[in-house]
Amino acid sequence: QICLSLVKLLFYLAHSPLGSIVLLDFQPRQFVMVDGNLKVTDMDDASTEELSCKEDNDCTLDFPTKSFPLKCSAAGKCEGINEKKNLFNAYRYFFTYLLPHSAPPALRPFLTDILNATGDLRYGINETLKAFEKVLHLYKSGLYLQKRPLLLKDYISLKGFRTVEGEDYKCWPSYSHLGCLLSVHSAEEAAAICNSQSQCQSFIVTQRRTWTGRPLASFQSSLTDLIPDANSVVYIKRSASSRERL
Repeated sequence: QICLSLVKLLFYLAHSPLGSIVLLDFQPRQFVMVDGNLKVTDMDDASTEELSCKEDNDCTLDFPTKSFPLKCSAAGKCEGINEKKNLFNAYRYFFTYLLPHSAPPALRPFLTDILNATGDLRYGINETLKAFEKVLHLYKSGLYLQKRPLLLKDYISLKGFRTVEGEDYKCWPSYSHLGCLLSVHSAEEAAAICNSQSQCQSFIVTQRRTWTGRPLASFQSSLTDLIPDANSVVYIKRSASSRERL
């Protein structure tokens, strides 16, 4: 969410009515999330000036660990230097820390491609936004889910109940520090996640949803007290221990 919102912001800056705008003091502290959207808190160091040049050798974009040769346009300006500076800063301050950990395994190769392409400045802001929107579409639609054996049949479903929330085993990247609360596309995906975690014995797909509209599923290592809830279903592994509890 943070990276996509940042890319949308940089897309606007690259195509603003004032021309391409560069953020000269590009630091994480200069941004804040407001209603799920990333905002710049200080525009004092923003500029529409693009570096003047006489030849391509005048257009090297230098960073502490990398340098990029750019073209000198017929108008005597380094082509796309403001856009590329913003994008590489987004890569080194945000993408490298957030993208590797923010998607299901099947989507991580797509994010790795974005990471590599922006790190080498092979993508401009237009291509980067398009790539992010493709990943978001796959994520929201569930199209990233690979065909696999149906696992939900290995679970007993108790309709009309939910479990008491409490502290349980931890997992990454959980939406709760008390236990394992993950975003899922469906109960079938939740069953696959539960099967992959040795501690998991039951789960419930909650009514809570993330910014993408996906529900949150709570995974538990034991069956706690059940509470009547007409809108909920508890899924329990068909194991000997589960049958004994029933």
